[in-house]
Amino acid sequence: MRKDVRILLVGEPKVGKTSLIMSLVSEEFPEVVPYRAEEITIPADVTPERVPTHIVDYSEAEQTDEQLFQEISKANVICIVYSVNNKKSIEKVTSHWIPLITENTDKDSRVPLILVGNKSDLVEHSSMETILPIMNQYSEIETCVECSAKNLKNISELFYYAQKAVLHPTGPLYCPEKKDMKPLCVKALTRIFKVSDLDNDGILNDNELNFFQRTCFNTPLESQALEDVKNVVRKNLTDGVCDNGLTLKGFLFLHTLFIQRGRHETTWTVLRRFGYDDDLELNQDYLFPPLKIPPDCTTELNHNAYLFLQGVFDKHDKDRDCALSPEELSDLFDVFPYMPWGPDVNNTVCTNDQGWITYQGYLSQWTLTTYLDVQRCLEYLGYLGYSIIAEQESQAAGITVTRDKKIDLQKKQTQRSVFRCNVFGDVGSGKSGFLQAFLGLNLMRQNMIREEHRSYYAISTTYVYGQEKYLLLHEVFPDFDYLSDADLACDIVCLVYDVSNPYSFEYCAKVFKQYFMDSKIPCMMIAAKSDLPEIKQLYGCSPLEFCRRHKMPPPQSFTCNTADAPSRDIYIKLTTMAMYPHVSQVDLKSSSFWLKASVGASVFAVLGFAMYRVLLKPR
Repeated sequence: MRKDVRILLVGEPKVGKTSLIMSLVSEEFPEVVPYRAEEITIPADVTPERVPTHIVDYSEAEQTDEQLFQEISKANVICIVYSVNNKKSIEKVTSHWIPLITENTDKDSRVPLILVGNKSDLVEHSSMETILPIMNQYSEIETCVECSAKNLKNISELFYYAQKAVLHPTGPLYCPEKKDMKPLCVKALTRIFKVSDLDNDGILNDNELNFFQRTCFNTPLESQALEDVKNVVRKNLTDGVCDNGLTLKGFLFLHTLFIQRGRHETTWTVLRRFGYDDDLELNQDYLFPPLKIPPDCTTELNHNAYLFLQGVFDKHDKDRDCALSPEELSDLFDVFPYMPWGPDVNNTVCTNDQGWITYQGYLSQWTLTTYLDVQRCLEYLGYLGYSIIAEQESQAAGITVTRDKKIDLQKKQTQRSVFRCNVFGDVGSGKSGFLQAFLGLNLMRQNMIREEHRSYYAISTTYVYGQEKYLLLHEVFPDFDYLSDADLACDIVCLVYDVSNPYSFEYCAKVFKQYFMDSKIPCMMIAAKSDLPEIKQLYGCSPLEFCRRHKMPPPQSFTCNTADAPSRDIYIKLTTMAMYPHVSQVDLKSSSFWLKASVGASVFAVLGFAMYRVLLKPR
């Protein structure tokens, strides 16, 4: 909503423009009227809309055409004043003033007009019969007010309507010719309905209506008032109310009714509460609230945000199979202006046997977005109405900014839940297979993935010492000479070589020596394709000797060519090393260390899934 309103009064000489302004300010008719009143500012605290209002007068005797054009271009609303007892001043509204204003305003930003019939005290008849055809001809005319500066009739109302025309314009909402709401308005209100439909059953029940009413107007509706609203809809629409709840058609009908009865401020209040600007686009301040992220800090979803997203999943998982079918996913993202997840997401997170994103996969993808692009996450949460449904100030309330990694190292403990592992390896070394195996896909299932749907990320949960953590794997493009800061910034490095290719290990050794030998980032060597015969690597020393010299854990054998889902042990080890980068290499070689870290992993994984199923049952 605008922070102030600028009202310009124009019209023929002697119609009473200056008298109207002076009568408003002094609350009495002036005995002496100057050619032109000075610009006045009405403070916010004395206006109905709580917005500072500037009122500007125009005088043909004192101002040039150029000055008039400048004032027209600066005005938010223009009052064309005519005298109800002067036909010539009425004719000039269409023959002179409206064309002049049109020529001097931007075609794309229509300035609302108010027709003001002054001197109503001098006649017994109304000018409305003459004015109505003009109003029907020009859609930019918001309303017409007949008033009298002499007896103060409708003076306050005139400036209230002018304010209202700026702050709550009819133009973006309603098409008078079609007598219906405009498509953008319908689209915005449809999103608002779907966000407010907390159980996704297609109707707003009494609880949802009351939550909506409280959210937008800070007060609930009494039971009788709710029934009265529904009865109005029932009388006008056969399918506006269903199972004693308001349908989308009924919701849209109510707002059409508000606008037609001049109560469009009601619709604007709803639209603005849900983040819309005057052009019915979601406000950038709403979608992207400020969030400060210091260097070496990462971003994660907090507990409240996860609860909200769990609720959104539950709302759209109609068949309660703990996965989102393509139709359910499309329904979930129907409140977005575009589809945010492409086919690659299905190869980034866990899916079921049908290839549908599971509950765990859904939360993992949100976790990934928050970590890699928190601004995109804020935008997505905004589309879902997080700040409204979760009753938070903004989406930023759902984000945790972790502390500097240097502090974690000093304190030898971390509060983070998401750890990034950058995966390096030469072409054909098995990096992609390593990522997909983390999602439970063996080689046979991996071969079914289309190249254009391939993902360079994989994210899922692991359990370390009974704590659920997210491990984010990122496959780094194997261009040794062009590794960016993003390629090097991570919590742990994974170096993958193909045991059956004698030249594969050399790339890993070079990457380690060039970029990680002197860093504090822990590294692990992966001996991939271990189901194939191992061939001696053509390098100065063996991979085992290389790891020993550089105080790394010994190479970890890995294969995804299995009958069942590949083993997840290696991923637990990677997460553990990322969580405890200060642990000595002696401890890392100890089997008891890894045993302690992985104890309870399968138990917690099963328990977590079972808990979700239990939570679903009572709903």
